[in-house]
Amino acid sequence: MSDRFHRMRERYLSGEIPWDHSEPPPEIITLSNELPPGRAIDLGCGTGRACIWLARAGWQVDGIDFVPEAIAIARERVAVAGVADKVRLFVADATRLDFLTEPYDLAIDVGCGHGFSEPELNAYLDEVRRLLRPGGLFAFFAHLRTPTTPDAAILKTHIEQTLLLAALQSRFIIEQFVPGETVVMGQRGPSAWIYLRRP
Repeated sequence: MSDRFHRMRERYLSGEIPWDHSEPPPEIITLSNELPPGRAIDLGCGTGRACIWLARAGWQVDGIDFVPEAIAIARERVAVAGVADKVRLFVADATRLDFLTEPYDLAIDVGCGHGFSEPELNAYLDEVRRLLRPGGLFAFFAHLRTPTTPDAAILKTHIEQTLLLAALQSRFIIEQFVPGETVVMGQRGPSAWIYLRRP
C-alpha cells in the first residue's frame, strides 16, 4: 500500500479529519440545485457528505474511497440519513474502477486526484472519462502548485497546475477554471475548482 493510503487511513483512525464537515462545499450544493437529478459518482467520497446531499436532491450516487474506515463511516451516515436506496459505496482505488460500467451524468472530486503521481493521475482521468456520458460534467477541486507559489504556501497534498491542466485538456473540455485559496489546519495555499465537460 502507498504512503498516501497509510497517511489517510491514520487520519480516520485518529479522528483527525479536518475536511469532515456536515455539508459538502458550496460548489457541490450549487450543482445539486442547478442540475436535474441523474447519476453521479463521488471520487474520494470520504465520509459521504456529498453523496448524502446529492441523494437528498434526487440523485443516484456511487461513492468511492480507498480507505475502508471512511466508507464504514459513510455507510452509517447514509443509513441514518435515510438515503441507502440512492447511494452505493465502494472501497476502491480510484485509478482502477473497471467494476463500474454505468454512464454518469456528473462526477465530482473534492480533493482526491490532486494526491496522485503523474501515472496515477493519467489512469484516474482515463477512468473518469470512460465513466462519464458524453456531455457529462466533471467538477474537480484541487490544491495547486504553480511556478510562482512560494514554498510556504504549498499545501502538503497538491498537484502541479501545468501538469494537471495538460492532463485534463487531453481528455475533457475545460469550461471554467475558478482559482482560489484554501486553508487546511492553519496552512494556506492556492487551489481551484475546475469544471470540465466530457466531449
